[in-house]
Amino acid sequence: MSTLETKHVYYIMHMIISLASSIMFTTYAIYYIEELGLNPLQLILIGTAIELTVIIFESVTGVVADTYSRRISIIIATFILGAAFIFEGSIPYLTGSTVVAGVLSAFVLLLIGEFIRGIGETFLSGADQAWLTDEVGEGKVAKIFVRTNQLRLIASLAGIIISVALASIALNLPFIVGGVLYILLGIFLCVFMKEKNFEKVDAAKENPWKAMSATFLSGVSFIKNKPILVMLLVVTVFIGATSEGFDRLWEAHLLETFTFPSIGQLDAVVWFGIIHFVGTLISIGAMEWYQKRFDVNKPKVIRYSLFYFTIAQIVFMIFFALTPYFYLSIFCFWILGIIGSITAPMYQAWLNQQLESKSRATVLSIMGQGNAVGQGLGGPFVGIIATRYYIRTALVLSAILLIPAVVLYGKVIKR
Repeated sequence: MSTLETKHVYYIMHMIISLASSIMFTTYAIYYIEELGLNPLQLILIGTAIELTVIIFESVTGVVADTYSRRISIIIATFILGAAFIFEGSIPYLTGSTVVAGVLSAFVLLLIGEFIRGIGETFLSGADQAWLTDEVGEGKVAKIFVRTNQLRLIASLAGIIISVALASIALNLPFIVGGVLYILLGIFLCVFMKEKNFEKVDAAKENPWKAMSATFLSGVSFIKNKPILVMLLVVTVFIGATSEGFDRLWEAHLLETFTFPSIGQLDAVVWFGIIHFVGTLISIGAMEWYQKRFDVNKPKVIRYSLFYFTIAQIVFMIFFALTPYFYLSIFCFWILGIIGSITAPMYQAWLNQQLESKSRATVLSIMGQGNAVGQGLGGPFVGIIATRYYIRTALVLSAILLIPAVVLYGKVIKR
């Protein structure tokens, strides 16, 4: 059987992940709100559940990836995630059972599903980037990350259409289909994913706990001795605090604030599909233009891009929250999508360029924990504000939480 190049396996893996995610999360808010009956605070608490899971397990799974195998860690992740999403999509059937319905609510079942999902996310977080960087080299990852993000966006276009079609039949179907795609991805990776440049820790067989603890301590020491990594860890905390509030509430904000324009027979499901689809097309074009206009492998380009785009992100988040005009709010959302599509791969490349191979997945996992801490601390606070006052107030607060990241990026530029 012919083998695929490392970068092509990475591209396919993330295209399938993006396809599955787009199928599930284009209409997930409507599923959570209308089918499962969640309120704004419960929406945030669902996010908090997965972040607490990440905080607890992230370092452990990152150490496993650095000690034993990034490939095995990634494959485990895909099967766990597939099972979690299929479970979440099956909640309406479970609550329809008199046995389950009498004991567990849809909200509790969703919390269980998110806990399982969180474990899967920790096995994937850091391991995929560490695997790619070791296999192709640090000098090549920036362009691969940018190209991957473009391919992810293209895959998500198909996912949006599929999501709307499935949700029009039943709101839980996108989760079931997305989970099946993750299972199929796991099978694909078992066959085609190779790991040639990973060096397994020698003591992993004789004394696994000692080997894993040594790997973890090596990662922590590496971060402590590099001020730039300490700064990025702090930035990650504030990014997490901001993203949790916005990602969980933007759909609820549109549903609560606006009466969606009446165009033919378009309902909210179709509207969200259109919003995602057009926004994705715009982001693909913006990314292509940006990487042709600027050399995204240069650290200076990355630093200035992150600084100015983060300022723009704060401004457009506030506009999105406060504008009384439906179409202007959608425009702001699309701009925020462009910003995220450009800055995310740049941040990944900049971070990976600072790391050493032996503790790469561990350090990336610790960074993931920082993001989870931000989401875990900021999310419930923002959720309480949204429930007690207004969702738009919570969204403005989410934007303000990003200001410290701008300050830290500015300090790096000055240095």
